[in-house]
Amino acid sequence: MAVHEDGRASEKRSGEDGDDMPIFNAENLQSNMKSIYYSRTFLSIIGGVVAGIWGFTGLMGFVLYFLIMATASLGFAAKAKFSTHKYFDCWNRIVIDGFLGGLMSFVLFWTTVLGYH
Repeated sequence: MAVHEDGRASEKRSGEDGDDMPIFNAENLQSNMKSIYYSRTFLSIIGGVVAGIWGFTGLMGFVLYFLIMATASLGFAAKAKFSTHKYFDCWNRIVIDGFLGGLMSFVLFWTTVLGYH
């Protein structure tokens, strides 16, 4: 993951009222978000194939999807050494963003593989 700090950005910008605001490099933040998005999409596809091969139907397949996404969120946080403010501007970026984005890919591959099983 790309760190938002570089030579200039490692300093904190002081506001007029004395509050410190971290400086983020927009390119690095965007790169980190792309990595999470692509990882979640890949895990959705793999999870859909696994759910289809294992023959999960109905609610069990969706439970598997949410377990995969929760595990992915935990893995992303662990990869960031649980200091997400160093790589992202808020926790929502790593936990919630893209959580439902891969659902359509999951269902597509789940039902396709389940149909051949």
